[in-house]
Amino acid sequence: MRKAFIHYKDHLAGILTETDDGEYVFRYDEAYIRAYPTAFITFAMPVNSKPYKDKRLFPFFEGLIPEGWLLDIASKNWKINPNDRMGLLLACCQNCIGAVSVQPIPPENE
Repeated sequence: MRKAFIHYKDHLAGILTETDDGEYVFRYDEAYIRAYPTAFITFAMPVNSKPYKDKRLFPFFEGLIPEGWLLDIASKNWKINPNDRMGLLLACCQNCIGAVSVQPIPPENE
């Protein structure tokens, strides 16, 4: 299982999890829901307390991953399979352009 803190404008917005079964779950942080009930990270995922679940990485997070030659460089330098979308998201998206950033959660901090 791999997890990441998802920050929106320097605020913890929620946690993205890839389960051992290969399912993806995004859940908004309760404090974020109370403080920013209309500040969604994407139109497809409005702020609410229910978790979002899918068998594929959510399109919004998929869109943060580099493409083309930059993907080639990232996958070669970090030795990450280009099909390991969560691995690429965790490695490449800590300092994204825009309001959202992804901070890996080490397994010992779960």
